[in-house]
Amino acid sequence: MYEKRIAIIGGTGKVGKFIAETALERGFAVRMLVRNPDRIQKRQDSMELIVGDALDAESIRETIRNCDVVINAFGQPPKADPSYSEVTQLILVSMKDHGIQRYIGVTGGSLTLDGDQKSFINRLGAKLFEVFFAKMMIDKRKEHDILKQSDLDWTLVRLPFVVEGSEKGDIRENLIDMPGSKITNGDIAHFLVGQIDEKIYYRQTPFIAGK
Repeated sequence: MYEKRIAIIGGTGKVGKFIAETALERGFAVRMLVRNPDRIQKRQDSMELIVGDALDAESIRETIRNCDVVINAFGQPPKADPSYSEVTQLILVSMKDHGIQRYIGVTGGSLTLDGDQKSFINRLGAKLFEVFFAKMMIDKRKEHDILKQSDLDWTLVRLPFVVEGSEKGDIRENLIDMPGSKITNGDIAHFLVGQIDEKIYYRQTPFIAGK
């Protein structure tokens, strides 16, 4: 019998597939919202696929129904207008309807919030993102504001540059500055799945990086 059922939004993305594999390895059942199920190469009995769109409320509702935790690894389609905040809003509304309390999401380390004490190089990088990806950063801040205004047990993890690779371990964590320049998607999955039953970062936005 599985321990908990995890809903993953964006299960075939750069990070999502690693989250699914890690969750399954740890004994969780997984239900994933995917646009293209053919991208799932390894399927297990405790894995369920919902084919749909993260911008469709009904797809979200079907994916998170009877789940215990939602992990949002939604990846923006190429050349599309930023919609991270819209997807997050749909998820939170549906979580409320289904009585689900735990939400774990990811965002970029370029997101700067009150209380951050970023190094010069990280402040510079964030400023460049503000200039060259203005619409995306506005939407990312809106996503954070939506979470902050909710009463759910949310954690929004800020990431550096993501590289392909399995779990390496020795993940560095920091609440006020990015502690490194890159991290593997395997390590991201390890950290996110570890947050399912961890309360230390409730309603917080930690930075993580690999060593």
